Amino acid sequence: MNVILISLIVLGCTGLLAAVLLYLVAQRFKVEEDPRIDLVQEALPGANCGGCGFAGCRAMAEACVKATSLDGLLCPVGGAATMDKVGDILGMKAAASEPKVAVVRCNGTCEARPKTSRYDGTRTCAIMNTLYVGETGCSFGCLGCGDCVAACQFDAIHINPATGLPEVDEAKCVACGACSKACPRGIIEIRKKGDEGAKMVVLCSNKDKGAIARKNCLNACIGCGKCQTVCGFDAVKVENNLAYIDAEKCALCRECEAACPTGAIHGLNLPALAGAKSKGQEAKAAEPAAENAGDGKFDPACAAIIRSLPTKRAQFPYVQNLAQKSN
Repeated sequence: MNVILISLIVLGCTGLLAAVLLYLVAQRFKVEEDPRIDLVQEALPGANCGGCGFAGCRAMAEACVKATSLDGLLCPVGGAATMDKVGDILGMKAAASEPKVAVVRCNGTCEARPKTSRYDGTRTCAIMNTLYVGETGCSFGCLGCGDCVAACQFDAIHINPATGLPEVDEAKCVACGACSKACPRGIIEIRKKGDEGAKMVVLCSNKDKGAIARKNCLNACIGCGKCQTVCGFDAVKVENNLAYIDAEKCALCRECEAACPTGAIHGLNLPALAGAKSKGQEAKAAEPAAENAGDGKFDPACAAIIRSLPTKRAQFPYVQNLAQKSN
């Protein structure tokens, strides 16, 4: 009995001594944390999506507290309203930011880009991309397995069964960039949302030469440069056989869209151009649209949107001239 009692006393004293030592060590080496970090974290939405560029909301809060300015720091989920709250907590002014949205730069529908093979394996874009070109002849286009859909925490992107392509719900998209990171071919771009959602985009990522790109997809950009030629604002550039539209310079005049012989350029959230051809059109059928590029014939509804834009785009004399022609 005495042996058991002595053992218990020794073990108890050992545990107590260890606890005291651990407490002293913890107090000696503890790291003081700014209490504002918790306040900022509470103001953030808690999505932990990584769209801000940090590992999660806690890391974002720590970065905000340590920063001397909120310039360059943005929570894409909460947007300007959340950053204003963070600024109030820290006594700093949040930088103004324009809303952004994910844009799928591929219009290779089932009709325009027929399958040349059948993939029989794990249905993920990441795996398929490492194995071969994909089920179509285009090595740059969407693989259609839905990695972007799985990555989205906001139910903002889904595969359209009719086209086989992902479609973004701009009302739900917070531009966190998760879908863009998940796409192994980099066809999803986080782009400025635009005034009232209006924007011009080249829905193609194919960098093959024109003949090859056209052979694999009827809607592909062939790098002909017609869009760059007709643009009066230096907003369109063709590099590596692919056109790209600079959102900062684009005035939404839609000359490039009318000039594109393959229909690769689209005016998103804008009325259809008067006399516009259907998607998946043949290049020969699109030639009249290319010949009429630059004649200023636009849908009146489009001109009305241009006139109503509250930004510098509506102030361009060229755009005002187009709007007047529609009257």
